Amino acid sequence: MQRLGIYIHWPYCKSKCPYCDFYSRVEKNVNQADIIAGYLDDLEYYRSLNDGYQVSSIFFGGGTPSLIEPRYVSEIIDKVAALWPCDENVEISLEANPNTDNGRLFSDLRQAGVNRLSLGVQALNDADLRFLGRTHNLEQALQSIDAVCKNFDNHSMDLIYARPKQKSQEWEKELQRACRLGLKHLSLYQLTIEENTVFARKGVETISEDAASELYAISDNVMQDFGYLRYEVSNYAQKGYQCLHNLGYWQGYDYVGIGNGGIGRLHIDGQLYHTYYHRNKELIVPQERAEELLIMGLRLVEGVDKKRFAEQCGINFEDAIDGEKVRQFIEQGMLVENSSHIRATKNGNLVLNYLIENLVK
Repeated sequence: MQRLGIYIHWPYCKSKCPYCDFYSRVEKNVNQADIIAGYLDDLEYYRSLNDGYQVSSIFFGGGTPSLIEPRYVSEIIDKVAALWPCDENVEISLEANPNTDNGRLFSDLRQAGVNRLSLGVQALNDADLRFLGRTHNLEQALQSIDAVCKNFDNHSMDLIYARPKQKSQEWEKELQRACRLGLKHLSLYQLTIEENTVFARKGVETISEDAASELYAISDNVMQDFGYLRYEVSNYAQKGYQCLHNLGYWQGYDYVGIGNGGIGRLHIDGQLYHTYYHRNKELIVPQERAEELLIMGLRLVEGVDKKRFAEQCGINFEDAIDGEKVRQFIEQGMLVENSSHIRATKNGNLVLNYLIENLVK
């Protein structure tokens, strides 16, 4: 059976962060029962399209999915288990914000069936939390981290770096503090100013590329010192605690997307489709798939598995890329290649978008 991930998108938030360009809405009075009933129907619909899957992961993302009442989280998990065969150790992740912690949230989510909790902290000082539009303070964040670690064996935290005027020594100390909190996984995202965000409209500018590159290098060194291994451009984990669901995206495995912002990749009658809200689908042709696999695969430290690439898009790796550009980037120390894989070096990761744009035929 093919490996399958299930992504559940909850679009609602208590407030909109000024850097966020994800699909989300701020609404106070949401009829969760009706929305979840629709999600359950959608799961049944996607189950009917292919009989050859086994679920390896379920991921509740958003928005702010920790606003979902735990009983509804449990309903979705139970529905997935009733519809598909599931791996014995299926990973069930949920993203949470400290401002949704009511004192029992994390224990309730654990009882609901969640076994991996990802906490959106973003900064470990009050000034930057305010700048980033977060509605929790540092004390609340630390309390939530403590509660997460007590209730879950598998946990993660998001931080944003390369904030305006952020100094390298400040980031190094902040990251060292984060590493001492005992979390199994850390996601470190460089602040980018996306169009149609509050930051973009206000004209907020990021730090220079050189300064951002220095912070990225510091991140690598600090994380390695504390036993975290980078397995993707922005993601670090203690041994055995990589995010299985996100690895499925980067390695090109199929997934179902539920909810307004949920997209999917699903095989139907032997062809791969891009699925999106509500129950729409578009055929993905081999060359499009090849580009997608290259974009996603080069984010991984392991790089692109050439054999898996060919199996997933039907095109030999060598036929999908510009061989001359590959040789050029290898000579420049941006790529490393052997018979089975091609991957970006640390220097290549700093210009990953440029590499990808030039590698695709």
